[in-house]
This record gives sequence, C-alpha cells and structure tokens, in this order.
Amino acid sequence: MALSFPRVSGTRLAVAAAATAVLAVGAPAAYASLDDEAKPAPASSAAATVARGKPFTETRLFFGTERPDGGPAVTDKQFMAFIDDEVTPGFPDGLTIQDGRGQWRDSNGKIERERSYELILLYPTTEARKRDVQIEEIRSDYEKKFAQDSVARLDERTRVDF
Repeated sequence: MALSFPRVSGTRLAVAAAATAVLAVGAPAAYASLDDEAKPAPASSAAATVARGKPFTETRLFFGTERPDGGPAVTDKQFMAFIDDEVTPGFPDGLTIQDGRGQWRDSNGKIERERSYELILLYPTTEARKRDVQIEEIRSDYEKKFAQDSVARLDERTRVDF
C-alpha cells in the first residue's frame, strides 16, 4: 500500500489563500498571548510531554512580484534590497525568506499566478502590539513601492526554543 503525502507547496497555497481571504474582509490583527508556564501532565499519563521554549508569535507575510499595472515584475535584487532597508532594521535578530509560487483571485474574478516570497518573522508574544505596527508598515511600504494590491499576513502563536 503506497502512502501519499500532501505537497508542501499545496499547503502553502492553501495557507496563502486562507490568509488572503481573511485579509480581504478586513479582519483585525490578533494579539496572541500564551502562559509562560507549562501545565504539568498527570503523573499517570504515558504520553506526557514537556512544553519547551517561550511564547512567541510567528508572522508570515506573502509578497507577490507581478505588478497589477503591467509593469515589470519585482526582481530578487529589488526584493532583497527591500528586506535590507525595510525589514532587517526592525527585526535584526533574524528572519527567514522562502521562494514560492502563488495564485489568487483578483477583484475581477481572474485567477492570477505569480512568483512570490514568504517572509517568516518570530518575536516574543509580549512584543506583539509593538511588532504589529512594524509589520503593518512593512506591508504598506511594499504595496506602495511595488504597486501591489496587498501583502497577505498570517499570525500564529507558538513556543520557540533557540
């Protein structure tokens, strides 16, 4: 019996589509909070696990590269310059960038496909309100600079151990 596993790219597309749908209806940014202390598992539990790490928020931003006005697509060099100038100063401790391919339905109902970038930011949950302002500035700056309709955003609570 052969096992099949979903492709990562399909998952990313589904996440991007869900994030775009949420953003399209103007959902407010959520401020996550986690308890600093892990709740102990019952002593009799054979599957007891230890919670590791500290409460963090993971924000993923999805940047398209095609311009709705028909202008030239955003290049790798332009995108990395944007990261260096607009993102790194606010998140100097680290970030991750992944190349991708995405699709979305535009306001006219047409399916648009494009090369894209996924930016992953991790920060302590206690900094969520402060970071929200920075992240919204990044989104707005990219939209203006590269004539984009939107930059999708996905926030999740997690625990991180470095």
